[in-house]
Amino acid sequence: MALFGNAHPIDPAQASQDYARLLGQGEQVRAAYLLIRDVIMLTDRRLILVDKQGITGKKTEYHSIPYRSITHFAVETAGTFDLDAELKIWVSGSPMPIQKTFTKGVDIYEVQAILTQYVAH
Repeated sequence: MALFGNAHPIDPAQASQDYARLLGQGEQVRAAYLLIRDVIMLTDRRLILVDKQGITGKKTEYHSIPYRSITHFAVETAGTFDLDAELKIWVSGSPMPIQKTFTKGVDIYEVQAILTQYVAH
């Protein structure tokens, strides 16, 4: 699943409010990113991908990826001429990674640190 466009950070508290119905009891959003109309949330339990579909964006698909399903991930930092950073996540049972592109304003090392904290368990 590849979403196009660049992700930029949004307030985790706001994401928690906006998507409260998706969160389990006591689940906390650690980081959240907006990607055009879609949202990427890293919680203390899982990775949540909110995929708005269609022209109006009224149809929405929610992907919940438990950290234990992530087999490995890769981070490619922004270069001198390429201002975007990339995150690739491989999920068990899928040969192709989920790819996300982040704008220069995103601390890709923070994203990596959160994934490292939860995927390692």
